Amino acid sequence: MDAVPPGLRIADVTFRYGDRLALDAVSFEVVQGRFCALLGPNGAGKSTLFALLTGLLATRAGRISVLGHDVARQRARALGRLGVVFQTPTLDLDISVAANLRYAAALHGLSGRRREDRIAAMLDRLGLADRAGDKVRALNGGHRRRAEIARALLHEPAVLLLDEPTVGLDPATRAGITDHVHALAAQEGLTVLWATHLTDEVRPDDDLVILHRGRVLRHASAGAVARGAPLERVFLDLTAEAA
Repeated sequence: MDAVPPGLRIADVTFRYGDRLALDAVSFEVVQGRFCALLGPNGAGKSTLFALLTGLLATRAGRISVLGHDVARQRARALGRLGVVFQTPTLDLDISVAANLRYAAALHGLSGRRREDRIAAMLDRLGLADRAGDKVRALNGGHRRRAEIARALLHEPAVLLLDEPTVGLDPATRAGITDHVHALAAQEGLTVLWATHLTDEVRPDDDLVILHRGRVLRHASAGAVARGAPLERVFLDLTAEAA
């Protein structure tokens, strides 16, 4: 019986911008159905890794696979299994939430009743059913982020990537978004890679990868990394030692 491939596999990935080393032999896996926090300070290499995962940058050294599909060699199969929420918002502010989602659905080849059913289901799942006809410009920051997550899930991806998805949001809104995405992993079996620099978004039973200056410092459950101490203190100590 074939082994089940991980949701994500990053193996010995190194990347440079000219002479600057952005990622240094980064390796880790995310098991299918798990929530993995990629925790690192600004400049750690998180966004570079996301650009490689999503095909915005080409992998020059090492390998990345999504559900066993190599991003470099099986690009369409690999990227087709991904849903992505980038750090910079990309919704069209001057059309409705539903129109944004219809446009995204068309890009994924969804149409007709299936498209409308998926849009309705995702808006309901993210608590936005009553805002479907509102222009995105009228939404607060938290609702805009929920709309971006709904859009990322339209084509039923197996893996959801979120790059600093709560930047600029207030603590209560950040907690609500974090709860939603944890529930997607726990209840629907979605594989999640959540990039953040905020330790309060990480739960003790989450998988945790601490990235600093392009290197993986720790990879284990958050509880195992913290060992009973506050995760924020452990994180600050680790990154200070590796400075």
